[in-house]
Amino acid sequence: MLDHIFLTVSNTDSSIAFYTKVLPILGITNRHDYEGKDGPAGHPDLMGFGAKGRIFFWLRQGQPAPEAVHVGFVADSEDIVNAANAAALAAGATQIHKPGPQLHYGPRYYAAQVRDPDGYSLEFVYKSWQHDDVTQ
Repeated sequence: MLDHIFLTVSNTDSSIAFYTKVLPILGITNRHDYEGKDGPAGHPDLMGFGAKGRIFFWLRQGQPAPEAVHVGFVADSEDIVNAANAAALAAGATQIHKPGPQLHYGPRYYAAQVRDPDGYSLEFVYKSWQHDDVTQ
């Protein structure tokens, strides 16, 4: 299980604005900033997003490398996939693939994929079998 990821963006203010409009739809509602000066030498400033007491999605200023990263966000339903996709497009994303079944991955894999303003590939994913009374 992953604990966190840093995404290098060209403009943290515009990226914060973008993700602030999109991530709450997925239940990612917490925001926290970390000043690099509080860490070891050379630590970057980080702008974080999270949920349930955890901050796990961090943005940092720098040269984006969109071809190096694809981020898949869990959605709790097909409706949430659709809503996150619509919010991302309204906030400036470009569509890669519209919401719908991704049969090449499986019959119960429903997703949409966009590029954020820096070109990173974001996927909003509902895998119904992962929501079937999971007690693990």
